[in-house]
Amino acid sequence: MTVSPQPALARPLNGRALFSWLWKGYLSRQIGWLAVAVGFMVLEGSTLGVLSYAMKPMFDNVLTDGQAGAIWMVALTVLGVFVTRAVASVGQKVVMTRVNETTAAALRSDLLAHLMRLDSAFHQTNPPGTLIERVQGDVQAVGAVWSGIVTGIARDGVAVLWLFGVALWVDWRWTLVALVGIPLLVLPSLAVQGFVRRKARQSREVAAKMSTRLDEVFHGINPIKLNGLESYQSKRYAALIGAKVDTEVKTALGQATIPGLIDIMTGFGFMGVLFYGGAQIAAGDKTVGEFMAFFTAMALAFEPLRRLGNLSGLFQAATASIERIHALFQAQPTLVSPARPVPPPTGAPRIVLSDVTVSYADFPVLKGASLIAEAGATTALVGASGAGKSTIFNVLTRLVEPQSGTVTIGAVPIGAMSLDDLRGLFSVVTQDAALFDETLRDNILLGRTDMPQDQLDRVLTAAHVTDFLPQLSGGLDSPAGPRGSALSGGQRQRVAIARALLRNTQILLLDEATSALDTKSEAVVQMALEQLSKGRTTLVIAHRLSTVRNADKIVVMDRGQVVDQGTHDELIARGGLYADLYRLQFKPDDNG
Repeated sequence: MTVSPQPALARPLNGRALFSWLWKGYLSRQIGWLAVAVGFMVLEGSTLGVLSYAMKPMFDNVLTDGQAGAIWMVALTVLGVFVTRAVASVGQKVVMTRVNETTAAALRSDLLAHLMRLDSAFHQTNPPGTLIERVQGDVQAVGAVWSGIVTGIARDGVAVLWLFGVALWVDWRWTLVALVGIPLLVLPSLAVQGFVRRKARQSREVAAKMSTRLDEVFHGINPIKLNGLESYQSKRYAALIGAKVDTEVKTALGQATIPGLIDIMTGFGFMGVLFYGGAQIAAGDKTVGEFMAFFTAMALAFEPLRRLGNLSGLFQAATASIERIHALFQAQPTLVSPARPVPPPTGAPRIVLSDVTVSYADFPVLKGASLIAEAGATTALVGASGAGKSTIFNVLTRLVEPQSGTVTIGAVPIGAMSLDDLRGLFSVVTQDAALFDETLRDNILLGRTDMPQDQLDRVLTAAHVTDFLPQLSGGLDSPAGPRGSALSGGQRQRVAIARALLRNTQILLLDEATSALDTKSEAVVQMALEQLSKGRTTLVIAHRLSTVRNADKIVVMDRGQVVDQGTHDELIARGGLYADLYRLQFKPDDNG
């Protein structure tokens, strides 16, 4: 058995099943507001039928027969139609915007929460830019399209029904002549739907690649500048832009094809009605008012018909985004809490790894590694890059599941605890302190609102954050900048240590916490780390061996195995890999 990445996509559902999933999970929560919006849409759509019906008395009674008294009735009817239409239009747009934004917010929130629960393997195979595009771009595309579909069905569908009702009332034969070409649209529309869905899916995929490229460019802006890669990266992004333009144009072509075919069929229909109906009017069988009522109804139905014809393209475009979102929700974490978790240990615990094996795909990383970190003591892990040191940290926190062997913390197997309880035992300080683009206070408190000021002050002093706060214009409320870029490396590390002190956990994991610092900053940070380690079980990863000489135990690793362990003096006296590493870092006249 090996650790394998999770699939990025589950098997896609058909369009109807996807919209059913969206409705049951999200849209049904807004059923009340949707009903209000649909009511406004029905009212707005109905006004067109009333307007077309008003053409008959206006032409027959007012313009032809000269009935002056009918002018007020017709004029007030027309005014009422437009006022009603205006109020209904504003109402449905406001309500639908609320429904759309509320639904999109819930979908984005749930999707982000779900993505954060997925295993590290998933995030290693799905770039941040791709996931950002799905949370932002795909959800936005779904919201815009499904609201267009609801509006089309409710408003335009009702309008067409009313207008066809008026047309049928005037003369059902004229109506059949006008619509004689509509059945010819069935087969072309089916072909176009598949085309639009394919192109819309390609468009979303290209958009995800564009987001990934931008994410990598902005995070790696300094290496790009130092290596003169501006032109190279611009060309790569330009190629994606070209692909995006191509797919969007083809998607638009597909979406516009059906309304275009409707235009052509409508033109032939009108031509037939003019020949057929014109002869009846000339013969006196039909009045001018009847023809104008029919003509107005069909003319007003023209635009709603075109929008309804476009719904199939919109549906396919929405389906392409929904299936991508649904696939993310289908991905499930493999590292989960047990059904009946046991309580975590209390106090500084003893950590034991026994014959632990871990492989990534077919590549073995740990090969039966065994070690003991004594309670309340500092244990250092040393060895060349790739020896498996960081993997041990990942195993302890269950970011990775071992294929064999046992791991206990305070005599409790790590798999027996809930993930929240297990990870609540650890504070982690790494070489690259992960700071957010918020204030220093926010980065230290991490959402805690119950922290007394005196306790916060003690933490800031212990972590030596107070040493540099006077240099910042806003003090503790100064922005850290994107990824902590407003601070120096030593300042970022001290903020991370303050965060760990405030977390106050039983176990401390230090991963190259001082390796990137200058000598002065390292000395300050080392003092803060010593304060942080007191009373805790501490594991330290270090390449710079001077930082771990005073560790209670040093565990030497090589190629996924523990090859030696002991104190600094014991390992130097014994010779071996640790002594070789030490001699490489220090001159022969340095005392061991």
